[in-house]
Amino acid sequence: MIVLAIETATEACSAALYQDGAILERYQVAPREHNRLILPMLESLLAEAGIALGRVDAVAFGRGPGSFTGVRIAAGVAQGIAFALDLPVAPVSTLAALADEAMAEKGCGYAFPCIDARMAEVYFAVYRRDAEGYPELRGQERVLPPGQADFSPADGAGIGTGSGWATYQACLSGLAGRRLALVSSGRFPRAAAVARLGARIHAVGGSVPAEQALPVYLRDDVARKPKP
Repeated sequence: MIVLAIETATEACSAALYQDGAILERYQVAPREHNRLILPMLESLLAEAGIALGRVDAVAFGRGPGSFTGVRIAAGVAQGIAFALDLPVAPVSTLAALADEAMAEKGCGYAFPCIDARMAEVYFAVYRRDAEGYPELRGQERVLPPGQADFSPADGAGIGTGSGWATYQACLSGLAGRRLALVSSGRFPRAAAVARLGARIHAVGGSVPAEQALPVYLRDDVARKPKP
C-alpha cells in the first residue's frame, strides 16, 4: 500500500509517503509558508522513493482541528490530488496524530493532545492506545477554555502533548493531577503520523471520496468571542 500524506494544521508543515509500513517525511516549522512548501515537499518525497504519483493508492490529510487556513490547505491539496487521480482520501484527526506519535515514542497508554486554539481556548481530547497500538478516542474532541479540559475518560496515566500544553501547562497539569505522567509541549502534528493512521483507515475501508474529504474545525465561527 502507498499513501501520500499532508499535514498543515499548525505552525508546522509536513508531507509523508507511506509504503508498506516504511515512511519518508518532510517536515518544517514555517508559519504562513505552507502554501509555498507543501507541493515541493510532496514532489521531493516521490522523487526520493522513485514512485510515480499514479502508483499512489490513497491520500491522507490532517483534517483538523487546527488553524482554519492550515486545515483548508491540507484539505484542498488532498482533494486536488484525489480528484485528478480518482483516489480515495483518508481524513485523519490532527489530535489523533499528536497522540499517536507521543504514545509510541514514550510508551504511554494514554495521551492528552492539546492544540492552542487562540482566543483563550484549546482543542483537546483524550486518547487511549488500543491493543494494536493505535490511538482510540475516549469521549469527544472539543474546543474549550483550558480550565474546562476533562481528563476523566482516562483511567490511567498519560502524556500531555501539543502547543496547548506550552501555553497552559500549569492549568492543564492541575486538572490532570495523577493522570499526567509527563508533558511534551513542543510537538506539532506530523505527516508521518497522518500517513500511518491514514494507511490504517484506508485498509479497514474508512476512506472517503474526494468530495467528502472535508475539514473539521470544531469551532464553527472563528469570529465569535469565547465565553468567560
